Amino acid sequence: MAKVLISPLNWGLGHATRDIAIMRVLEQEGHDLSVAASGAAHDLLKKEFPNATFSTVTDYSSPYTRRGFSISKFIAKMPAMVKQIQKEHQVIEQLAEDSAFDLIISDNRFGVYSHKVPSIFISHQLRSNVPKEVELLEKMTELFNEYYHKKYAHVIVSDNPPGKLSLTGKLGKANRPVTQQKAYYAGILSSIERRDVPEDIDYLVSISGPQEQKQGFRKPILKQITDVPGKKIVLLGEPGNGMKEYLDADTLVIGYADRNAMTDLMNRSKCIITRSGYTSVMEIAELEKKYCLFVPTPGQTEQEYLSKLYEEKGWFHSVKQKHIALAKDLEVAKKYSGFPAMPKSNQNAQKLYEEVIKQYVA
Repeated sequence: MAKVLISPLNWGLGHATRDIAIMRVLEQEGHDLSVAASGAAHDLLKKEFPNATFSTVTDYSSPYTRRGFSISKFIAKMPAMVKQIQKEHQVIEQLAEDSAFDLIISDNRFGVYSHKVPSIFISHQLRSNVPKEVELLEKMTELFNEYYHKKYAHVIVSDNPPGKLSLTGKLGKANRPVTQQKAYYAGILSSIERRDVPEDIDYLVSISGPQEQKQGFRKPILKQITDVPGKKIVLLGEPGNGMKEYLDADTLVIGYADRNAMTDLMNRSKCIITRSGYTSVMEIAELEKKYCLFVPTPGQTEQEYLSKLYEEKGWFHSVKQKHIALAKDLEVAKKYSGFPAMPKSNQNAQKLYEEVIKQYVA
C-alpha cells in the first residue's frame, strides 16, 4: 500500500489531534504512516499510532507571546520564519527522496511539501485575526498563505463550508484566487468521539493556555467553583501532575487527564467550561454539547474572535477571563442554543479520504 507522511505543527496539540481522525482512516485502509513532528505533537501521535515511523522536524517560532499576539514580534520574526520554512522544506525533500512517499500531508507547516510528491495542506485559518488598528496585516497573512498554498495540490479546511454552519467565520473563508481554487472544506475533524454514557458530571472545567494565563483562569475558577451546586471536576491541564484533590464533597481538582480520560470526562459532562480554541470548539461540536461557557485566552485574537462570533449567532455564551462571575455566567449560558447539527469527524475523514486523498494513494 501507499506510504503517507503526516507532519503537524506543534503550536499546541490542536494540529496533531485533528490529524488523528485522518490517520485512523489511512491506517484502516492499510497505508503505511510516517510522522514528522516535534515535542508534544510527536509524543501524542507516537502513543496513538505506535506502528508508524517517526522523525523529528523542528517547529518555527510562534508570533504569540504569553500576553497574546505581538505585532512587533510578528513583523520582526517574519524573515527568520521564512528561512525556517525554507530549511524545513529542504529536510522534507530529503526525507521524501529517502523514503519514497506517495503523499505528504502538512498540518499548517508551510515547508512540508515536495516538488516530486503530491502534497496537501491542512488549516482552519486562511487569514489571521489581528487588532483593528493593523487590519492591513490580515490582508498580508492572506497573501502569505496564498503564496505557500501554490505549493500544494489541495488546501483542506477543517470546517464546514462558508455559510450558516461555518465555525471559523472569516478565518476559514478563502478570498484569494489560488486558495479559493484549492480549498476543500472537510467539516470538523476531532479525535474526541461521542460515547453513550450517562451525564453524571454537572460541570467540567478545562484550564488551558500559556502558563501566565492559566493562573489568571485558574484563580477565579477555584475561588468560585464551590459556590456552584452540583458535581464538578476541574482539569488543570498540567502534564505530569498526578494530583487529585477534593475542594469539597462535590468538587474534584485533577492535575492532568490524557486523551482517553478527557474523552470520557467530556462525554459525561452536562456543561463544559473551556477556552475557545478551535480544537475545543470542534470537540464540543462533535459531542453535540449545548451547554458550554467559553473563556477566551486574553490576547489570543483567534479565540476572542470565535467567542464573539458564537455570541452573535446565539450559539454559546462567553466571558472575559478578568470578568468571570461563574454562577451568573453559567445561568446566562443556559439560554444559548449550541451549535447546529453537522456531520461528524469520522464521516468527514472518510469522505475526505474518498474525495481527495484516495486519488494519490490508490
